[in-house]
Amino acid sequence: MSRVERGPAGLYHRVVVYILFLILLAPLLGTFVYSIATSWSATILPAGFTYKWYVALWSDPRFLMAFAQSLLVCVGALILSVVLILPLLFVVHYHFPKLDALMNILILLPFAVPPVVSSVGLLQLYGSGPLAMVGTPWILIGCYFTIALPFMYRAITNNLQAINLVDLMDAAQLLGASTFQAAFLVVLPNLRKGLMIALLLSFSFLFGEFVFANLLVGTRYETLQVYLNNMRNSSGHFNSALVISYFFFVLLLTWAANRLNKDKD
Repeated sequence: MSRVERGPAGLYHRVVVYILFLILLAPLLGTFVYSIATSWSATILPAGFTYKWYVALWSDPRFLMAFAQSLLVCVGALILSVVLILPLLFVVHYHFPKLDALMNILILLPFAVPPVVSSVGLLQLYGSGPLAMVGTPWILIGCYFTIALPFMYRAITNNLQAINLVDLMDAAQLLGASTFQAAFLVVLPNLRKGLMIALLLSFSFLFGEFVFANLLVGTRYETLQVYLNNMRNSSGHFNSALVISYFFFVLLLTWAANRLNKDKD
């Protein structure tokens, strides 16, 4: 049984944790207060509070379109990642486990090249010709797919190692299941937590990606981060409302995924 620290030492640890929590929360809290302030410049506290910036944001068709387009490319990239990475991981860990070391190196290559350099190469390659995809969501889905691969690979690989894939497959086959049935009905349900973590990490990263979106599509397919950049000269209250809305959307998505995960346990 775990022991709860009591006395001066326990109090000290709790105080340190609370202080760190407040330090992390302070910028977010300040941004939120600024997003609902009518005016806040030369005073310690705002002159008043209003929700007009949130009303203006969520009634802006351009923002709603950018939000929907960001969701579209992120979800498309994640679906592509799941469809391709799960069979690959199964084959590597079940049939060719010695390739795992090589895959760990290859899967990190997207992070070895800076996004600006990758974008210049992609502009040259897909700017014209039969595969002219610059300015379309398809090139973003492809780029986001490569970015999501390391997150997906590492999270699911750790899950596969934890469930002991070979023994699980052998047990299922001894009970009469085919390889496909064992993989789909036995192994896949055990990968739910690892897959959920991979999807959440990847989505949080991709939803805030800016460099590829700005250089490869820009305003021709405006995502949320490109919209935020284009609105940088507008009211600071409006931009603060956008940042807080983005944060709470990711927070709500994470909470819903965790609840769904717990409900299925």
